[in-house]
Amino acid sequence: MTGVDVCVVGAGPVGLTLAIALRRLGLAVRVVDRAPAAKREARALVVWPRAAEALEALGVLGGLRRNAVELGEVTVHGGGRRLGELVTGWQRSAHGRPLNIEQHDIERLLCEELARLGTGVEWDTEVTDVKVHDDRAEFVLRLPDASVESATAAWIVGCEGTASVVRDRLGIAFEGRRRTGLQVVQGNAHADWPYGYRPGHGHIFLAPHRSLLVFPLPGGGFRFFCFRDDPDPTLTAPPTLDELRDLVADTARLPGLRLSPSEPPWLNRARFSDRVAARLRRGRGLLAGDAAHAWAPVGGHGMNVGMLGAHNLAWKLAAVHRGDADERLLDTYSTEQRALALRYIREMRLNFMELPLPPLGYRVFSAAVPVALALSRFQQHIDLRLSDLGRNHRSSTLSWQRAAGCRRGGGPRAGDRMPDARVRTGGPGTMPVRLHTLLAYDRWTLFLDAARAAGGAVRAALEERCAHGPVPVRVQPLSPADPAEARLLGRPGELRLVRPDGYVGLVAPVDRPEVLAAYLAALAPQPPSATTQ
Repeated sequence: MTGVDVCVVGAGPVGLTLAIALRRLGLAVRVVDRAPAAKREARALVVWPRAAEALEALGVLGGLRRNAVELGEVTVHGGGRRLGELVTGWQRSAHGRPLNIEQHDIERLLCEELARLGTGVEWDTEVTDVKVHDDRAEFVLRLPDASVESATAAWIVGCEGTASVVRDRLGIAFEGRRRTGLQVVQGNAHADWPYGYRPGHGHIFLAPHRSLLVFPLPGGGFRFFCFRDDPDPTLTAPPTLDELRDLVADTARLPGLRLSPSEPPWLNRARFSDRVAARLRRGRGLLAGDAAHAWAPVGGHGMNVGMLGAHNLAWKLAAVHRGDADERLLDTYSTEQRALALRYIREMRLNFMELPLPPLGYRVFSAAVPVALALSRFQQHIDLRLSDLGRNHRSSTLSWQRAAGCRRGGGPRAGDRMPDARVRTGGPGTMPVRLHTLLAYDRWTLFLDAARAAGGAVRAALEERCAHGPVPVRVQPLSPADPAEARLLGRPGELRLVRPDGYVGLVAPVDRPEVLAAYLAALAPQPPSATTQ
């Protein structure tokens, strides 16, 4: 099989998300994975709200939600006592609470959706070499029968994990260092303990030199996830169920705790490095997921950041492949995703709710937790960080802030996620709708105040600029459902051009259509002498 538009290497959550997004956009995709079959390892567990929004935009969230449990609150314990409750769902989103779902279930459901789109995963098929040229990528595959195939695609994307062959063959450095003094011991098990099983309720237990997270699994039982010190770095074998039981019992101060194995059984011991590829693109080759960035699973965001990267990449790759946009658009994927990963690595080093602390640090932190959790402002701050809804691309060259002033209540800035406000697209008597239902992954959306568009001249001028632009844009007048929603949309005198992935690309005065025209012109393919890689 040769000549497909994109070869996706790796059929984990990131590779499958990318393949589905590309198929939705009409590209021919080939997905290969060196594993002999779909995995049954548990691994990642949580889908946070922003990733859920991205999966909804790709039409795959429904199946995942039916196989997940929604996490509503987490009780924090320390020293054998309850310190407080961490509540989720403070942010404005139709998917404001995280979903607990096993990674192998995510992969199974995404594989099924990809098959419905006419593409299957080629298992037991390993990429052994990659070369990129100006107009194509060439790669060598070792097939299930041990024979070798030479193949081509217009593009190749490595999503095959930290030991990425694609990254190695592209000659891209994997920059960073190993995290020392941190060991993660985890496993799935049923627990005979005083806290019972509540599907929407999790626990965090704090103790000197360790932090234990316990989250309910959709089929019953729990994921026990312990960040601890690393007294014996030579110990690499998976923990036994007895070791996990002793660790949980000691941390949670439950000497009579009994654990029984889950089905399928899963126990894991891991150590991690914090690394980010020096660049995520070299010509016709790109990187996503753990092939692009990896860090210790503090906060549980690795899979989510990878899937958001796939959501960021697919529409850009499709636009460039079709000739609608210049290749520089793909460079914005690299800069945006690298910046996002580096921010996570910095922030997760300060996540004291999960990182093991020495005795003095533990006493100080556990004394502060009850006070902090009693403050709604603190709860909202934590929820905003965990949900990923506040993440932005403000520093991207794709984000143009051309409206004067950014005062509080001025709506989203260029680079921000467009809020899922309640709006009306008709007169005052029409039913409100969620703004995100007006977005589409195969086009840009230009929002402007309905009152400003009522005369027709403003809207006509903007529609003319969009019609002559290189990418499809839908002009959408709207009005807030009520005054509270108006604060989420920004000032009536501004337009907001929203990217296919839901982030604001341009904020500009509504009576300056030439600014919109300049933004769209910057996306257009440039003469060969003006392009960069």
